[in-house]
Amino acid sequence: QVQFVESGGGLVQPGGSLRLSCTASGFSSDFYSVGWLRQAPGKEREGIACLSVSDGSTYYGDSVKDRFIISRENAKSTVYLQMNNLKPEDTALYFCATCGYDDDLGLTFGMDNWGKGTLVTVSS
Repeated sequence: QVQFVESGGGLVQPGGSLRLSCTASGFSSDFYSVGWLRQAPGKEREGIACLSVSDGSTYYGDSVKDRFIISRENAKSTVYLQMNNLKPEDTALYFCATCGYDDDLGLTFGMDNWGKGTLVTVSS
């Protein structure tokens, strides 16, 4: 059974920063691409970032490009999302999942074995 556990969310002021963590169990994130997506109340799921395990390439959604950075710590099966210059519209429940990218589909995510998510609230 593969499980993801997200952590690091909380309340942050606009313009502030936050670092999210995703820990995977049941498989090694050394061999699987893991990324982040989010969902705000009343809105569709939005892909945020994906990190390719094969070559280390990173892919970002347009709304977070140049503000968020995805990275990994392979020995701990952990993937991070550094979130900078946060805006109120970043408020959402953030999930991690297996991911991929291609020129036609953009960011894609596996739909199984998501964690409970971690809530990020951006407010003064």
